[in-house]
Amino acid sequence: MSVLSVQQISKNYGAVKALNNVSFEVPQGSVYGILGPNGSGKTTLLGIVMDVLKASGGEFRWNGQPGDADQRKKIGTLLETPNFYSYLSAEKNLEIAACIKERGLDDIDRVLQMVNLHQRRTSKFNTYSLGMKQRLAIASALLGDPDILVFDEPTNGLDPAGIAEIRELIIELNRQGKTIIMASHILDEVERVCTHVTIIQKGVLKTSGTVQEVLSASGETDVLVEIAADDATGLETIIRQFPGVKDVKVFGHVLSVLCTENVSAGQINKYCFEKGVVLTQLNMKKKNLETRFLEITGKQSDR
Repeated sequence: MSVLSVQQISKNYGAVKALNNVSFEVPQGSVYGILGPNGSGKTTLLGIVMDVLKASGGEFRWNGQPGDADQRKKIGTLLETPNFYSYLSAEKNLEIAACIKERGLDDIDRVLQMVNLHQRRTSKFNTYSLGMKQRLAIASALLGDPDILVFDEPTNGLDPAGIAEIRELIIELNRQGKTIIMASHILDEVERVCTHVTIIQKGVLKTSGTVQEVLSASGETDVLVEIAADDATGLETIIRQFPGVKDVKVFGHVLSVLCTENVSAGQINKYCFEKGVVLTQLNMKKKNLETRFLEITGKQSDR
């Protein structure tokens, strides 16, 4: 069952097409990543499905129904930088948020515990770290216990520790049965938490599917192996002669070796040993989401 169905959504700003006939389906229970370079249309798309912006064409449905005010009340959202009163506590800020949302006033203790802020519930917002502020914004989105959460760049501006905090929170929320839709440009984080992904560039949908489907869609089955030895020159000479090697690149004392799919780590290790070279490093590398993303979009921002 699709939680969100987007059909031929377009958004024009004069002659500029921010979105051009974008369509995809978000399965129930998924963590769905919407990826794209800066300026690709991710935030515009989320604004449309949350009815903050009006589409120029196309339609979307939440749980099979057209988007309306009642539907939106059942969705927890974080679309902008957390905006709370700096001189008020977490509790007081969430009370205000609950009154505005008309839901969740009796839910404040629970959501603060979920985001690990209950012990700091009486602390003023301006004493919070960036990670804590972002977790409070997610707590606000969780008021009323919505089954669907929509986050725009939930780790934006955070340090590595803050990013890890939000990552673990998203994983835990999904374990509890929440469907999470998140726009992001931090590819490593998306690969760690998302089950499905859509990639948008210049308002055009480039690919969509499970993370594994997107990674394997290029049809390439080559493997990348990183190897090193004390005798780096000798290693390079012999590895170029190994059956199945297609290319060798040298990065300092490490060789990056592109091989056909049937090559295994054991075969390489045995071959080098028999040729008199003992490997000090041997890593089989898989294609990651960043590599695939750059294959699809190139290296330029859309701005």
